[in-house]
Amino acid sequence: MRIVITGGFGFLGREITSTLLRTRTYRGAPIDRLVLADRFVPSGAPEAADPLVRIVRGDLIESLAEVFAEPVDVLIHLAAAVSAECEADFDLGMGANLDTTRALLEAARAQSATGGPTPRLVFSSSVAVYGPDPALPLPSVVSESTLPTPRSSYGIQKLVCEQLVADYTRRGFVDGRVARLMTVSVRPGRPNAAASGFLSGIIREPLAGLPAVCPVRPDLRVALASPRRTVEAILRIAEAERGTGRGRLDGGLPVNLPALTVSVAEMLATLRQVAGDAVADLVTIAPDRDIEAVVGSWPSVFDNTRAATLGLEPDPSFASVVRDYLADHPDAILVGSPHAAGRPDPGL
Repeated sequence: MRIVITGGFGFLGREITSTLLRTRTYRGAPIDRLVLADRFVPSGAPEAADPLVRIVRGDLIESLAEVFAEPVDVLIHLAAAVSAECEADFDLGMGANLDTTRALLEAARAQSATGGPTPRLVFSSSVAVYGPDPALPLPSVVSESTLPTPRSSYGIQKLVCEQLVADYTRRGFVDGRVARLMTVSVRPGRPNAAASGFLSGIIREPLAGLPAVCPVRPDLRVALASPRRTVEAILRIAEAERGTGRGRLDGGLPVNLPALTVSVAEMLATLRQVAGDAVADLVTIAPDRDIEAVVGSWPSVFDNTRAATLGLEPDPSFASVVRDYLADHPDAILVGSPHAAGRPDPGL
């Protein structure tokens, strides 16, 4: 069993890798090799020392021969340029998202065409495939049957890739499945270039004693999923068998990951409850028209029925999301804070 994760040293890639290295199995079968493909490999990465792990370093589109040097059984495709990057640099988004995914699908197709296994491919898409078209407003509750009308280059690129995965699957070149990710919050580490990155930053930075800027109006409602729930969902979709019934992947539609709907004001109120006024006051509201236009175009309320069929549920509250962050990343909390050891407010 050989599993490849593209973007393997990104945040989600490392979280999925950590989970697989703990179990060392996939659907009950032992993993023989876990390949992490990424342009950047941090020095001293603990994953690199595990005998199960092999690293493919470099631009993915130029590294596909190495990725497919041995048969690939499962491919989790996370590598991508993120939303704000794609708005700022159209060519970057088209190359990193569309061209690279097409090349990856072709490499998988070539493997199955020459007698190798048909790879099970999980493509990480996004809630950004949805948007409010003036002639076709979004319904109050969005599901997989809602027509996607993206309002950003990133959303367009993800939607095109979804359709490519669907057709390569229909033709039998891959066994593709699409996971539409909600905004993941709270992400640890440094800010990234995603338009939605502030939805982690307005919690993460103040808890570390740093100022943060909220670039949208506080009443904006957003759809979130914690890192724990996101990783669980991606792996569940990767492992699910085709068919009808609970725990099975029915049809060719994407799966919208379970969404917790919350307003930015509610997020900031939770931060105030957890960490107190001095920490919460480190957040400044300074609306940015461009960021609000992108994030505000995404729906915030989802029908989670399809995900629930796979046994997936949204986070119960934003307080639980913060509680998970405190428990998982105590080293990222300001020293001297009552939460520095990952002890959440008992009232959460």
